[in-house]
Amino acid sequence: FNAAMSVFEKAGLWQQSLYFLVVMAQDKVDSNTITFSAAMSACQKISQWKIALQLSTAMVQNKVESDAITFNTAISACEMGGCWEEALEVFRAMVQCMLEADVVTFGAAISSCEKGGKW
Repeated sequence: FNAAMSVFEKAGLWQQSLYFLVVMAQDKVDSNTITFSAAMSACQKISQWKIALQLSTAMVQNKVESDAITFNTAISACEMGGCWEEALEVFRAMVQCMLEADVVTFGAAISSCEKGGKW
């Protein structure tokens, strides 16, 4: 399933990745960090930041562990959507989860502030 999600992500097929998540849930197939990260990345690539954040929330609801990659994807999605406040909220959540921010994290957070005119 993760391989299919990766194909959807690389092709920017965000709707198919969301559908696949639904099918997985219906078939009682466990989704994991990789599954959600690929779906979030597919949404991020086409500026569907709200859906990427909803997927982040769904991860928590489904007790799927987030990692730096999922947080970076959510921050980048907000950045692409020009939503600096949401990007900083995701950054704060990452810090609260005791995950280490990296160059991608800081770059996306700073870029979101710049795009929002808060730089």
